[in-house]
Amino acid sequence: MKMLNHKVITAALILSLVVPLAVACTKTNKPDAKTERVLKIATSFGYGGDDEYFRQQFTEVYEFAHPNIKIEMIPTMDDSMRFRGPQNGEKMPDPLEKLKEVMQGDNPPDVVMVGFEQLPEIINNNLAIQLDPLITKDKFDISDMVPAVIDGLKNAGGGKLFALAPMFSSSALVYNKKLFDDAGVAYPKDNMTWDEVFDLAKRVAKGEGDNRKNGFSFSTQSQGDLFRGMQQMFTAPLQLRMFDDNAEKMTVDTDQWEKVWAKIAQLQKEKVFPEPVDYSKPMTRNMDQQNNPFAYDDFMSSRLAMGIMYYGQISQLQMANKSAANFKGFTPVEWDVVTVPSHPEAKGVGGMIYMNGIMAINAKAQNKDDAWDFIKFINGEDWAKLKSHSNNTLVARKKYLKPKDGQQFHIEAFYNVSPVPMENNPKLYQNQNMYQVQDIGRQQFQLVLQGKITAREGLKQWQTQGDLRLKQMKDNPNGQNQSMPVQAVPAG
Repeated sequence: MKMLNHKVITAALILSLVVPLAVACTKTNKPDAKTERVLKIATSFGYGGDDEYFRQQFTEVYEFAHPNIKIEMIPTMDDSMRFRGPQNGEKMPDPLEKLKEVMQGDNPPDVVMVGFEQLPEIINNNLAIQLDPLITKDKFDISDMVPAVIDGLKNAGGGKLFALAPMFSSSALVYNKKLFDDAGVAYPKDNMTWDEVFDLAKRVAKGEGDNRKNGFSFSTQSQGDLFRGMQQMFTAPLQLRMFDDNAEKMTVDTDQWEKVWAKIAQLQKEKVFPEPVDYSKPMTRNMDQQNNPFAYDDFMSSRLAMGIMYYGQISQLQMANKSAANFKGFTPVEWDVVTVPSHPEAKGVGGMIYMNGIMAINAKAQNKDDAWDFIKFINGEDWAKLKSHSNNTLVARKKYLKPKDGQQFHIEAFYNVSPVPMENNPKLYQNQNMYQVQDIGRQQFQLVLQGKITAREGLKQWQTQGDLRLKQMKDNPNGQNQSMPVQAVPAG
């Protein structure tokens, strides 16, 4: 029997899913449903003119439902340079700056897709139109959209909506029920503080060496980076900043930073977190762990009672449990999730929330009506219902947020949180050299964990060396990266 063409099968499947959706949409579309028109879309992510992924993810269904609309991708980046990299002293263009240029050019896009950290600059430069009046005029219902998404977008727009996002990713606190039962400790619950979670971690942790059951980690992955986890999950909600608005002066030599570093270092000393990996010593894991294909994950290997897990990892955990019989060294994990803990001074704020498909209407759009129709479409209920079948996708409409494949877990934990407020000047953090400033802090923090210096001494070193690096970057923004030695001041 001859195999059917893959594209034919794919098209037939999409048609079977979207025919009812198309009928519903054509009944309500305000733009003329017969006149052929072009809808121009540009992104800051360097997609090419006919990018297959972008179309599959966002426009394919719309094109089936609107055969009179032709989607045209406006390139914002030289694909040849993107794939080969800069050569002979070329400077890689800033994707956001290029997008801004295209938005104001002679062939402006109608719709633009940006990253969350890029949205404020688009708004502050008056490059996008406000959506609130359009939402009100068309009575477009956003009441069912996840607050973590809507509140985050409003935060970026100073309380107003300039964009919508149909999908997002988030994290939650996952816990191993058996480890809690064995320790006689009550399970975690929603809306706990960080101190409450750390106290639980101390009570449930036990054992030594290969038999150690750790209480908590900022990541479920083995050999996780404690500094990175602390920055993303623990420090960010407190809005502790590394440097000032102009990236000219470090702002880490403070009492608040010292309190955070000292606390995490003390918790490490009390063995709340997994021990840092000592790469100078040979690995000594037992045979069961060596046979376990999921040994890279402390939680799936039942070495960790609680950890921060992203929604995309849930399918891996479910797959591991289903396949347990095939793996000699793996034991199924009985688990559930609760909301990521928060600080008392930032109650309910926490977790890493990424929005996918953030789209706005260009202020210079030549086809604003279809642009708004498109944004309504991909943020509507029918689109959410269709996309909700994906195992790794969280759609922005709560109605369609349900565990897949008959699984039962507290999925609300992934969206009953508030996103961390955005930095005043998030673009500064995108500078490719800023990782060097952060790496100075990482190395100093490691010295603090080793007991070689105090938290405040480490922060003073980060402040001093970071100031020097910021000055170098300002004086020579296009120069070669310069490595800087890590210096430790005497403890005491």
